[in-house]
Amino acid sequence: MKQARVGFALLVLLLSTLLNATHFIKNDLTNREASTIIEDIGNELSSKTGINAYVIATNEKFPVGFNLVEYSKRYENNMSKPFVLLIFAPNALVTTKSKATGRVGLITSSSDVRGMYDSDDVKDSTIDVVATKDKNSKKDKYTIGIVQGYSELADQIASTKGVEMTKTLPNETRTIIGYLKYLVLFGSAIVLWILVIRPIVVRIKNGKK
Repeated sequence: MKQARVGFALLVLLLSTLLNATHFIKNDLTNREASTIIEDIGNELSSKTGINAYVIATNEKFPVGFNLVEYSKRYENNMSKPFVLLIFAPNALVTTKSKATGRVGLITSSSDVRGMYDSDDVKDSTIDVVATKDKNSKKDKYTIGIVQGYSELADQIASTKGVEMTKTLPNETRTIIGYLKYLVLFGSAIVLWILVIRPIVVRIKNGKK
């Protein structure tokens, strides 16, 4: 009897979690902590602006030219209008020749919602960390990228509505990440200068080939 009560309690907890997880339509990539952050941001955004922001984080290997708009339609019944859907598909094939992968899509329920954010900024926020070469695992990069992109999206929508978000990543955090990215590039340029370019310049000045 006791085991039955414990099992029922766990079932209720699981159902409650699933019912509250409304902003992640599909999640193959991130951990529980990231899901919680997305839900907190999404709940605040919808309550303050009336705009619903959803995420599909999929490991599906879409072919080149795959239509993300048509793909999103299969999930329309899970979304409430007005909405914007952030699709993150790191395994989607971009070009056949180079085998490059990774696509970010933003699908909206109307042109009015589309005008509430800069799609390039949101996409850059999503993929910047993923593109950075460091010791973080792919899963960690995907998690950070999704949270950053979603946070940027929510902040921009809230800004157009004249409200302030409290659950999104601080702008300072995104600025620091940007600085770190450029510092890495700057450091690489210095190493390239010292090890490759400078010796060539010195040899040319000294008349050596």
